[in-house]
Amino acid sequence: MSRADIARRSGLSEGTVSRIVAKLIEQKLVSEEGAENSTGGRPATRLQLSEWPRAIGVEVQNWETRLAVSTLEGTLTDRTSIRTPATPQQTVERIAEQVGRLSSLYGTKRIHGLGVCARGIVNSHSGVVEMGNSPGWVNVPLRQMLEDAVRMPVYLDNDVRAATMAEYSYTPAGDHAPHCLLYVRVDEGVGVGLILNGELYAGPSMSAGEFGQMVIAEAGGELRHDRPGSWEQLVSNSAVCQRYDAARGRTSVTTTSDTAAKVRKICQLAVHGDDVAAGVLQDIARYMGIGIANLAWGLNPEVVVVSSTLNAAWPLLADAIRSQFPNPGEWPSFRNLHVQRSALEDQGVLVGAATLAFSSVFRPE
Repeated sequence: MSRADIARRSGLSEGTVSRIVAKLIEQKLVSEEGAENSTGGRPATRLQLSEWPRAIGVEVQNWETRLAVSTLEGTLTDRTSIRTPATPQQTVERIAEQVGRLSSLYGTKRIHGLGVCARGIVNSHSGVVEMGNSPGWVNVPLRQMLEDAVRMPVYLDNDVRAATMAEYSYTPAGDHAPHCLLYVRVDEGVGVGLILNGELYAGPSMSAGEFGQMVIAEAGGELRHDRPGSWEQLVSNSAVCQRYDAARGRTSVTTTSDTAAKVRKICQLAVHGDDVAAGVLQDIARYMGIGIANLAWGLNPEVVVVSSTLNAAWPLLADAIRSQFPNPGEWPSFRNLHVQRSALEDQGVLVGAATLAFSSVFRPE
């Protein structure tokens, strides 16, 4: 965009825009990138976010930790992964080793900070993983531990919230959701990120979005979480594998670490015409559609973004999901609802993690 474009879209005067842009260029946050095509008169100079500042993103999963370097625009480079160690302290040590390597590669002065995402209930204000997905990850002061280890600013958040912001900020989905965007992530569980009026909603206890616990098909029992018939128990990667094995008449022995690979294989079979695999995906997609419909009834989003291993067979899923919605012409909540696959897919969390470090740049003072 040119300075004149920014003035037109922001409502600020061209003089004000020029002064702000000059300061951003001085801070190396914006750069001039040549002239626009002219239709007469002096061509305007295009501006874009600079590639000078970089940040490092870290995504801590149960069995794997991924790292990458990001630009202000969310472009990832130098991606790498390591096996997640058994304890938080060992994990911090391994992350620090990789951060040191990347810092020496780019130069410490070019690294704006470190953004880290973890699973579970993560308090981004205190920097504490209050309840992770593993027994050792309870009340872990991860931000302070990493700041002590890497000697740079560290920003911490939940993985689904970070991926939600990445999808909202760096893909066209955000342009179509001025009031409400929902990000539905399905892997070993189900998490939902909520953007309300342009702001990420985390809830007073930093645990909003646990719609995976929503009961869709009551199956009895006394459990009050992870209940049989909950959305998570019906559509997660483990549920897909179990349903497929049952359809094939065999016992499911899939472990958590390889469910994603197995789901991708089931998707591949379905796309190539395997009736059993296609039937399983249709059943799973039906439950996904029921859950998304429940969210739409209650929250009236403009856009629902789905990030799932099952997206490898999205053409088979999309219609089955939408088949659970009422006639959009009759119900306002569904009239302009867009349900789409994630544009960032499995890179969403890592983009969100890395760009956490730029939050102070974009947040108004």
